[in-house]
Amino acid sequence: MSKYKNSQYERQVKLIRDTSNIFSGDKGYGYFMKIRRNFVLKNGINNLYEPIRDGVIEYFNDNNISWWGGHKPTGHTLSSQIACLNHLFAIMHDKDAVLAMLNGVRDEFEEVLPISCDAKPQYIGFEVVSREDHLNEKISTRGSNCTSIDALIYAVHKGDKKRWIIPIEWKYTEYYGKKDKSNEDRNGEVKGTNGKGQERVNRYEPLINASMQLKSLDCYYGSIYYQEPFYQLMRQTLWVENVIKNSNIEKLEAEDYFHIHVIPSDNKDLLDKVYSVSNKRMEETWRDMLEVPSKYMIVDPKTLFLPIVDKYPDLSSYLDKRYW
Repeated sequence: MSKYKNSQYERQVKLIRDTSNIFSGDKGYGYFMKIRRNFVLKNGINNLYEPIRDGVIEYFNDNNISWWGGHKPTGHTLSSQIACLNHLFAIMHDKDAVLAMLNGVRDEFEEVLPISCDAKPQYIGFEVVSREDHLNEKISTRGSNCTSIDALIYAVHKGDKKRWIIPIEWKYTEYYGKKDKSNEDRNGEVKGTNGKGQERVNRYEPLINASMQLKSLDCYYGSIYYQEPFYQLMRQTLWVENVIKNSNIEKLEAEDYFHIHVIPSDNKDLLDKVYSVSNKRMEETWRDMLEVPSKYMIVDPKTLFLPIVDKYPDLSSYLDKRYW
């Protein structure tokens, strides 16, 4: 068990039990994987910050977005999808706040633009997918079974006035063992057939080789690109590159990008793991795979929110109790 994940289990259970009513009186012991668990809420809507609950449900319905693990908000209190929404959804219509938050990470932008791929455009989009399938994934369902972006900002750069896409990948308690996604069987296959892994390599290898950002390799089987969290980062990098490349047919017309990876600084099990293929920690390992490492940055969620804490005192208080 990850030390950080275990500490967050304890944190959420304590919040369920205390009198702060942060979960609207939900006492937990909801079902997860067919077992009642004390850290799972009985009603997943209570997992969301109370003022955003109706808005989140409407947004997911309007944009046909799938929920992690089902057809409604999960009651799992360690969900990173829920954590992302709890941090960012309340500010999605506040142009100045979104810009201040973005410039707190990288002070280079003069304006944020509406996310035009959403039914009702605002300044942060969630579970964003491309209009066309540029990654040969054959599915484009927002939130499931294809490369989706947890949160996305669309901005104008101060210097060159170009439009940038800023994809945000959100982590909470995640950490990963050594699982090679280039060496995986399909369900029902004879063990060792490696049909699923081969399909993945065949899908992404030509795209990696054509990438201006990802470094090409002589052999992709067993490579860092097919281990988490790098498998996700590889696909998101390809996604944003190809959205930019195909701006003429995409709803988001952009010329550049910057990739933000939100990870709690206390999640040492993810940040400090040394990978055998690189003999380096996560951030160093991934930066070594990039032609322009400065296009990728890890940010702690509290640090991300810091520029707008005073503007959103109630939300900040909630996030401090819940996560920080």
